Amino acid sequence: MGRIAGRFARVEPRRRVRDLALGLLSDLPCKNCWSIAEWAGEASPDGMQYLLGRARWDADRVRDDVREYVLEYLGDEDAVLVVDETGDVKKGTHTVGVQRQYTGTAGRIENAQVAVYLVYAGRRGHAAVDRELYIPRSWTCDPDRCRAAGLDEDTVFATKPELAARMIGRFLDAGHRVSWVAGDEVYGGSPKLRAALEQRQLGHVLAVACSAEVTTGAGKFRADALAARVPKRAWQKLSAGAGAKGHRFYDWAVIDLAEPRPGCHRLLIRRNRTTGELAYYRCWSPAPVPPTTLVRVAGSRWRVEETFQAGKSLAGLDEHQLHRYTSWSRWVTLAMLAHAFLAVVRADEHARHPTPDELIPLTCNEIQRLFITSVVRPMRDVAHRLRWSAWRRRHQARAQASHYHRQAANQT
Repeated sequence: MGRIAGRFARVEPRRRVRDLALGLLSDLPCKNCWSIAEWAGEASPDGMQYLLGRARWDADRVRDDVREYVLEYLGDEDAVLVVDETGDVKKGTHTVGVQRQYTGTAGRIENAQVAVYLVYAGRRGHAAVDRELYIPRSWTCDPDRCRAAGLDEDTVFATKPELAARMIGRFLDAGHRVSWVAGDEVYGGSPKLRAALEQRQLGHVLAVACSAEVTTGAGKFRADALAARVPKRAWQKLSAGAGAKGHRFYDWAVIDLAEPRPGCHRLLIRRNRTTGELAYYRCWSPAPVPPTTLVRVAGSRWRVEETFQAGKSLAGLDEHQLHRYTSWSRWVTLAMLAHAFLAVVRADEHARHPTPDELIPLTCNEIQRLFITSVVRPMRDVAHRLRWSAWRRRHQARAQASHYHRQAANQT
């Protein structure tokens, strides 16, 4: 909180933003202005609503502080920027950016609000460092509706890949450097985004549809048609990274592409070893890299799903009940800050305190639980809480060992 204190000119909003951030980290069953204000001991939600809607502070500057905080504690040379969107199902038509649209949260078309996030994924941890709200054409074509929701009247429509390019540009313009970007088919299917990344000399591993056409030395083919031509000896068993139940092994194949633009263009194909399901990735790098590097970057994309899950379940990322853009941007920025705090504490604990064999390493969920009981809401019997923490982690360690043992037995 000391890092962002300078963004608030008066002491009252500084204190209230601290209470709001602590409320986002609390164990409240529902997190909104009303519940957090009551939890913080305020007489009404008016103060919290004022902080989010009308108080004078710049959420974009706090967003920049969150980015610097994450880079300071989680930064490493092999980090990957991951872009993805997530949706929040909403009722009515007044919430900024809402319309009937597909959202992966519901797995279908719903009345929803969708935002694109940029996640920094490194070896020490991962956290969101930027956000952009997707404003559909149904909004940008209606200046009065935009004005009523706190948007500029001259707000122009931008696709999700364009929002991703905007955030990646901000990251690089702030003086930070990464070597790779990952994303799903929404972003891999955008030639403009791929070209913009190549111009910035950013390697990328972006998923594409099976119908995507690519050019090889033998001509132009659909991605799935090329996969059918891959000989058996060309597939390699590689891990896309460790998951909760062990390493995620897939079969992988790499095909060189013939593109007029400079750099190394490839098609990466992933095959599920159980179901045979295929996935495809357009890859580019300034110079050739081994397949293991492409597989590592492709596997980093799962970090964004973990970030969304933790941000929503632990920091109230999706629980805002706000209609206007200013309030939305402030809420999600503070939720990003709250989750980044958990990710940084987790990384610091792993570095400073080696985990005994009978325990799994501290998770963000466990850190939040301990933080709530020993700092946010102090308990007299802290030892009791610590004993419960050890019990949970011991139980989880046994479960994890069982999963690894079962996986090893299946592979043999």
